Amino acid sequence: MNELTRFSLQRRQLLAAAAATTAVVTTPQAWSQTANRVLRVGHQKGWLSILKGRGTLEKRLAPLGVKVTWTEFNAGPVQLEALNVGSIDFGDVGEAPPIFAQAAGAPLVYAGATVPRPALEAVIVPKDSPIRSVADLKGKRVAYNKGSNVHYFLVKLLEKNGLKYGDVQSVFLAPADARAAFQKGAVDAWIIWDPFLAAAQKTLDARLLADATGVVNNRGYYFTSRDFATKNTDVLRIAIEEINAIDTWASKNKEAAAAELSAVLGLDKSITDLYLSRARYGTAPVTREILAEQQVIADTFFDLKLIPKKLNLLHAAPVDLL
Repeated sequence: MNELTRFSLQRRQLLAAAAATTAVVTTPQAWSQTANRVLRVGHQKGWLSILKGRGTLEKRLAPLGVKVTWTEFNAGPVQLEALNVGSIDFGDVGEAPPIFAQAAGAPLVYAGATVPRPALEAVIVPKDSPIRSVADLKGKRVAYNKGSNVHYFLVKLLEKNGLKYGDVQSVFLAPADARAAFQKGAVDAWIIWDPFLAAAQKTLDARLLADATGVVNNRGYYFTSRDFATKNTDVLRIAIEEINAIDTWASKNKEAAAAELSAVLGLDKSITDLYLSRARYGTAPVTREILAEQQVIADTFFDLKLIPKKLNLLHAAPVDLL
């Protein structure tokens, strides 16, 4: 099953979840019948969970008559499908899932982007592995999540080191399955992102072979729909400002941020300490330059036949860039 098909098949799961949460998630029909507006946020466990817990977004939006609702998801692609079926208005995701969502026809718009965070994804190998350089990956079994940010990272890392994509044996595994395969020695290397990366280093004694520094930017993204963006530029501006406020706080209070994030993620604080020690902080509106970065990723995925058509990332540009 390719990633685009997997994205489409999540619709049934999402619709069932949406039906189960109608008591707390305002529908588009209900929204149109009230003078008040609603920002329906989808989120994964992480920074948005901290924003939710603090309630600062609600306080900022209350004077505008905007209510905020929250729905937690286990992955970015499921959030994007929720956007596609009209169940949420805003969410967080990595570099690659929006490419597949746009290819599948989702009406997404990029609302914000983090600063580059290349140190948060890396190739790791077992501590005693004979693999000492990227060149040594030739012919080796490399595990990673197909169609994800690390898929793109692998392509560019191999290219930078004089190898072709086909020079490694790709083993497509989700993080939990990849961790198990790595631990058993069923693969020679694993390409993964934080906090899974930090957890592997701390609990599996994994050795970092190469991170994405100097290879790819590895930004995080916040998205919305074209309709919501057109009608609610003020709401989106405030949402990005509040997310950036959390980033700013974390950059100045790493010890406290690591403790708070460890509680949210259910991980030992030593893991979140390592994760945040190499993080970069800052979130801002999306620019044409950032969309150009996404365009390169989309073109790469098209060349790899991971998406069925070429994309124009300007079709997902913020409304004030159109």
